[in-house]
Amino acid sequence: MAGVSTPLLPAAASATSLRDELRAAAFTADGCLDLLGAVAYAALSRAETVPALRATRGGSPLETLVRLFLLQRPVSYERARAVFKGVERYESDGWLVRDGDDVRATVDVRPYAGDGGEDWWIVSDLGCAVGGAGGIGSAPGVDRADLVLGVGGASTTLAGLTVREAVGSALDLGTGSGVQALHASRHATRVTATDVNPRALHFARLTLALSGAREPELRQGSLFEPVGEERYDLIVSNPPFVISPKGRFTYRDGGMAGDDLCRTLVQQAASHLRDGGWCQLLANWQHTEGQDWRERLASWVPRGCDAWIVQREVQDVAQYAELWLRDGGDHRADPAAYAARYDAWLEEFEQRKVNGIGFGWITLRNSGTDRPVITAEEWPHPVEQPLGPHIADWFARQDFLRAHDDAALLGARFTLAPDVVQEQVGLPGAEDPEHVVLRSARGMRRATKVDTVGAGFAGVCDGTLPAGRIVDAIAQLLGEDPVILRDRTPESIRLLVEQGFLEPAGR
Repeated sequence: MAGVSTPLLPAAASATSLRDELRAAAFTADGCLDLLGAVAYAALSRAETVPALRATRGGSPLETLVRLFLLQRPVSYERARAVFKGVERYESDGWLVRDGDDVRATVDVRPYAGDGGEDWWIVSDLGCAVGGAGGIGSAPGVDRADLVLGVGGASTTLAGLTVREAVGSALDLGTGSGVQALHASRHATRVTATDVNPRALHFARLTLALSGAREPELRQGSLFEPVGEERYDLIVSNPPFVISPKGRFTYRDGGMAGDDLCRTLVQQAASHLRDGGWCQLLANWQHTEGQDWRERLASWVPRGCDAWIVQREVQDVAQYAELWLRDGGDHRADPAAYAARYDAWLEEFEQRKVNGIGFGWITLRNSGTDRPVITAEEWPHPVEQPLGPHIADWFARQDFLRAHDDAALLGARFTLAPDVVQEQVGLPGAEDPEHVVLRSARGMRRATKVDTVGAGFAGVCDGTLPAGRIVDAIAQLLGEDPVILRDRTPESIRLLVEQGFLEPAGR
């Protein structure tokens, strides 16, 4: 912003005392929900503040904090003194600023519930906890290109997807306000957080300090450049994945052509993963004419890695351009400038023969195998969060299937997953159903059709009999040749295991 100096950011030194005062006033995720109610609390996630303003017209300490840090409204100095024992210290350390007889917050501080129910707080630029750079406000004196956003839908999605195994080292690549680094601090001995934006690194420091987590190793730079040749057990990234003709906002635009940033991140990940290490990220990818998106993304996966790529949504190029133009506030600017930027976006897509943009997530595991499993699928349906445990189970099942040929598979024992139910579909009164569906209520919440053999097999899998013995019994019951049935059943078993309907006994 020309002619305006960037304001100093708060000091982390007073974060411990501030945390104690926030907790004493119940300025927590649960406390704010109780105060505001479900309607006003949900409206905040849509960048709508009026319901919350109506719910905080009293003078309690919690109402004062909600107005100050969540709604970014001035409060009287006297009200602030009633909440903070050392309001002058928070002024001198840059958390608050005097405005006549009032005080204002210099940053957005948003209560956030941890994986284990911990009281955490995410620190970001004013007006940027939700809604993007074109959201509910802007940080005065800060170039919009350098704004640091708080926790949003993408952040919580990635946090829920992440495999939460105890690990020695974790890397949060493109940390922003530090949300993923904060989650990683619970199960990683050492956490490194990187970002190309030095303001983001300071916000990450504030977030972890205010939440009572140890400070991560903070390094400035793009992609893997800040960490050199170091390897990690877990890499997580909510990168600036927006595919735009010109990088305008550091927090969202990668500055590379097309989806090259996400491709580069995936391709370079293997050289920074320890044996068995995980890389999990959100991404956008192009759908280009004449090429299947699954094949295109599978070609990104580095050698020796298993991969599970899930496409959650596809937008046409016009929808995509409109989404991110609104995010940047361009719809409220000069109509001619809006039209010019819109046209530039469509021109870029036309030149690259892009007809759609996919949204989704990518999980890699450095298995070191010479027979990697690479699955790319479209799944727009609701899933269970947190999904991390189910993702870990999916990769474990790939290991099992890779280690068992058909003969070994028939010698193994299986159990039906506890959440699976069977549905029979057919005309009312018919003697036999047209088909049988197995449906899972957990994880990806899949459903799959099975034939009579598959339904019968799944129904008796309790871990006591080898699969081959069950197949033989079904063959005898149906009057079929057991040899032929043994030949064709392993393929069905593999599908049921891969999708989580059957679990190897004792695993």
